[in-house]
Amino acid sequence: MPSKIPVQHINPYGYDPTEWICILFVVLFGCATVLHVGQAIRSRLWWLFPTACLAGVGEIIGWAARVKSSEDPYQINPYLIQITSTIIAPTPLIAANFIILGQIIQRIGPDYSRLSSKWYTIVFLSCDIIALIVQAVGGAKASLALKQGTDPNPGGHIMLAGVSFQLAALVIYVILASEFLLRYAYDHPFKRRSQTPLRVDRVDKKTKLIIFGLGIEAVFLFIRSIYRTAELTDGWRGKIITTEVYFNVFDATMIVLAMFTLSVFHPGHMLGPASTWKTAVTKGDEETQSNIRLRDMQQQQ
Repeated sequence: MPSKIPVQHINPYGYDPTEWICILFVVLFGCATVLHVGQAIRSRLWWLFPTACLAGVGEIIGWAARVKSSEDPYQINPYLIQITSTIIAPTPLIAANFIILGQIIQRIGPDYSRLSSKWYTIVFLSCDIIALIVQAVGGAKASLALKQGTDPNPGGHIMLAGVSFQLAALVIYVILASEFLLRYAYDHPFKRRSQTPLRVDRVDKKTKLIIFGLGIEAVFLFIRSIYRTAELTDGWRGKIITTEVYFNVFDATMIVLAMFTLSVFHPGHMLGPASTWKTAVTKGDEETQSNIRLRDMQQQQ
């Protein structure tokens, strides 16, 4: 039988959350979310609502709970809300990166990508959903254990599996994205049906900027994922999870920076509104078919 923990006599954080820092992050995530909502509406890129905007809402909920905990850190419900929300919230934000890269691949040279832009989005969004579900299950199990005064580590291990899976997906995403960019730069496409691969010879400045922005954002998300993996590996009463400054710097600050980076290098501004995205995909498909027809004509001659 798991040993009972007198919950009412234990500070689950291991520290008292600093009130002004909690309020600061509520404000920062609030501003970032409002900004993303406005940009999504303006560009009509509606998929930003269940990705970047949803991530912001999750962070606001988590940090609002930490504000409550700063008044009384012994209350278990605010602690459970913040631990679950802040672990799960960045997952939709990562999904936004997958969608954007898929669009970039479609526009500048799909033959240079190991996966098609369609499958790129499908595979990595599926990984993101799996990671989200695993983290949610683990969070629920750990929360129930804490409420009952039993050991939360089994639930923590499930959450760790979800975070680790997400980190692995991020690593593969970066590797494939890097391979695509290198193959494009050195004009070394994969063998496709077409012998004259679709390739944009000059990438415009805005596309270069959003690729740069995705790279910066990936660094922030990597740091956060590595921190969370180390935190959960260390255990619920370990040094990492019970040190406030680690959480503020390596989790909250990284996600704030990632959200504002996505806003600065916004896909609606860098790649155009939704109508432009549809036109680019259609044009890409037409040019690919044209390349195939050209190849066939050359062979007949």
